[in-house]
Amino acid sequence: MAERKIFAGHRVRRLRRTAGLTQAAMAERIAVSPSYLNLIERNQRPLTAALMLRLADLFDFDPRSLAAEEPGGGADALRRRLADPLFADLPIDRAEVEEWLAAAPGGAEAFARAFDRLREGGAPAAAGEDEAIAAVRREIERWRNHFADLDAAAETLADTLRLDDADIYGAIAERLRVKHRLVIRILPIDVMPDRLRRLDLHARQLQLSEMLDPASRSFQAAFQLAQLEAKAEVEALVAGAAFGERVAERLYRRHLHSYFAAALMMPYGRFLRACERTGYDLDLLQRRFNAGFEMVAHRLTTLSRVGARGLPFFMLRIDRAGQSSKRFAGASAARLVESTGRCPLWRVHHAFDRPGELVRQLVELEDGGRWFTLARTVRPQSRSPNGIRAEFAVALGLAADHAAPLTDARGLDLKVGPAAPIGLGCRHCTRIDCPQRAAPPIGRPLLLNDRERGLTPFTFATD
Repeated sequence: MAERKIFAGHRVRRLRRTAGLTQAAMAERIAVSPSYLNLIERNQRPLTAALMLRLADLFDFDPRSLAAEEPGGGADALRRRLADPLFADLPIDRAEVEEWLAAAPGGAEAFARAFDRLREGGAPAAAGEDEAIAAVRREIERWRNHFADLDAAAETLADTLRLDDADIYGAIAERLRVKHRLVIRILPIDVMPDRLRRLDLHARQLQLSEMLDPASRSFQAAFQLAQLEAKAEVEALVAGAAFGERVAERLYRRHLHSYFAAALMMPYGRFLRACERTGYDLDLLQRRFNAGFEMVAHRLTTLSRVGARGLPFFMLRIDRAGQSSKRFAGASAARLVESTGRCPLWRVHHAFDRPGELVRQLVELEDGGRWFTLARTVRPQSRSPNGIRAEFAVALGLAADHAAPLTDARGLDLKVGPAAPIGLGCRHCTRIDCPQRAAPPIGRPLLLNDRERGLTPFTFATD
């Protein structure tokens, strides 16, 4: 919390109104001017640590709740939703959104939930696990998938283990053996047919499947080390999230352990320097840090350290049916990640036809935003007992304005060169000339004319 500016105007206003105080009366109690309190309530000034403690003492509540997620994800998240073509005819500026958040935080949250449900296709929300997954994803995006304390702890441990040579796995295994009295044992698939990793405390063994490749073995060993040596940092983040139910806590904890494991294999400072010196060359980064493509792709979304930021990448992992199993916007604010529908003209889908090859594409959304994207297939190490192996496409992308340093973007005119016109899925795209359209956009009435036939059977009103 110390590294972030906390804007919690709606929560401060709710505290004041619950206590039945005017702004002048509350300002007197917390020793600030009424005008300054007014700016805080309108989210034009952040809360200082001293003021947060004063409020907590006066109103008897946990000060961490002031840093909890803003309704609808905050003003920026609401503005991204309002940028949908469905609202193209409504001129809504940032000031209106901030006033809405301040005056009616419950209404803003209700709109966000309804919009997200509509974007999912109108399906009813599933209970339990689905809600937990959504809550964890919101918490990860609230931090922009950058956890400074975990990065610092992992970097310190990497220095202690001297993880600057090729034998990352050996160094981690030795740490587990010496400090935690755990030995790693590689087991054949017929002994461990449905597990990749298992901790046997009775035998003091970390058991790994023989199906894991070297990079995945290192990651699983680092994951175990995270559970043992990053407990304080992880539990502080879990407590701060205040989920209120165990499924979300466990999912979030697993993400944080994975984050630490990747940060241990790819320490922040050294990884960022390698990115900048190689032009974010994905093949070189994999070899230099003994990591898989998906590991490197995920790590690229986390480079938001204050004073040492990397390029703002997003990452998406989908299957052949277009279902996403990982979505990280990081600092990119990419709507391509938020959308659950995907445009068939986006070549992330084409990666399945070219296994193992990197597919690059310059795309342009309806709002004029241009994005440079890369996609490649990955195959997890596991397989089911009947031999089925999963296959996914991992997409990386960033705004075209930031893509010039990339080795993979060389030769492309990122500013005015040809870009594929794509949308966020047919139900959220209002391009009228797309022959690939499979459904009309939400909220636009169909125009039916028996005397004419357009490019698609879905001709619709444009305003």
